[in-house]
Amino acid sequence: MLTEKTIEKLRILAESAKYDVSCSSSGTVRKGKQGMVGNTVGGMGICHSFADDGRCISLLKVMLTNYCKYDCAYCINRRSNDIPRATLSVSELEEIVMEFYRRNYIEGLFLSSGVVRTPDYTMERLTAIVRDLRTIHRFNGYIHLKSIPGASQELLNEAGRYADRMSVNIEIPREESLKLLAPEKDHQSVFKPMKLIQQGVLENKEDRRRMRHAPRFVPAGQSTQMIVGATAETDRDILSMSSALYGQPTMRRVYYSGYISVNTYDPRLPVLKQPPLVRENRLYQADWLMRFYQFRVDEIVDELHTNLDLEVDPKLAWALRHPEAFPVDINTAEYERILRVPGIGVKSAMLIVSSRRFNRITSYHLKKMGVVMKKAKYFITCHELTDGYANPIVGINELHPERLRPLLVSAAQRKKAAAELQLTLNFEE
Repeated sequence: MLTEKTIEKLRILAESAKYDVSCSSSGTVRKGKQGMVGNTVGGMGICHSFADDGRCISLLKVMLTNYCKYDCAYCINRRSNDIPRATLSVSELEEIVMEFYRRNYIEGLFLSSGVVRTPDYTMERLTAIVRDLRTIHRFNGYIHLKSIPGASQELLNEAGRYADRMSVNIEIPREESLKLLAPEKDHQSVFKPMKLIQQGVLENKEDRRRMRHAPRFVPAGQSTQMIVGATAETDRDILSMSSALYGQPTMRRVYYSGYISVNTYDPRLPVLKQPPLVRENRLYQADWLMRFYQFRVDEIVDELHTNLDLEVDPKLAWALRHPEAFPVDINTAEYERILRVPGIGVKSAMLIVSSRRFNRITSYHLKKMGVVMKKAKYFITCHELTDGYANPIVGINELHPERLRPLLVSAAQRKKAAAELQLTLNFEE
């Protein structure tokens, strides 16, 4: 039975944990087993439920403690902040997880912590929790564990045997900016545990090829997070780091978190009227292009366009910069070219390529396949595209990008982009 004191600690620590967005619960399957409590079913992981602010609430997202020995400028839990502090014992956190799980409040656990005493001391307690949940309480749900930079390889290896996913947050993509805001940290302390986790995952894959029932090690891979808008990095800097991370075989997701002005008194931080949410959304769209649409970083952002266009999505921005790549003939073009047409997604592109073997594709078929014709009609041809008055559609090369752009950008999009561009961004040394 949870006491009022424990519930009050939970309230404080759940509030402290909400700024970490790298809490995806996708990527693993745990079937129900005799003698175990719960399961994670479905090819994409456990079910999700989202709050009004878009945060996943199917996981118990909590910190073990919000005391921290570091004084990172961008963190609400920095040691110099005067905020309510709390620490849960190992047994208290285990009791909370099992109580919530049995009542069907949650389907898994996202566990992080401030760093107290030493990284090994903190990591040892986190490891004890996930170990006890699996071996003593027989918890078979999803566990995402934040590893502590600087912790020993032995502790990381043990934690990886019980967690589904582990993550280490980069926070700031450039070392000099990280040193400015968090002098006690460096990229080496982040990349080292990433490397160790990757090594453990790859070794485990080899073991499972030889021994079918070998215990799994971090089966859902790794994730990380970068803060957007706290420093002067461009979108090119951020996406270049993401591209390098996705080149690693165990990195599943890079999350982007628009900076929230929680420590307005620190002169090293910008003064923002609101978080850069449009920019955050554009980064996620660009991330999607790199992962699923075969775009390279230097195609999305380059020396002339170091930041993403806030008015239009990155795919449309690329198309407007490269009219020579269009129009694309839907009935003859290869899959890779079709995938680059604004308004056509991965599923639609696959349907187009597979369907045109049996029949000629028309605008009617494209609409049925889910193609956003409002965008796509200016970049494709199927030799029968017409407007509402049976007039042929005038494409990007006839209209020219500068005339086409206003037709594709709504007043609401322009208003949002203009509002974000007016944010105060004062970076002081």
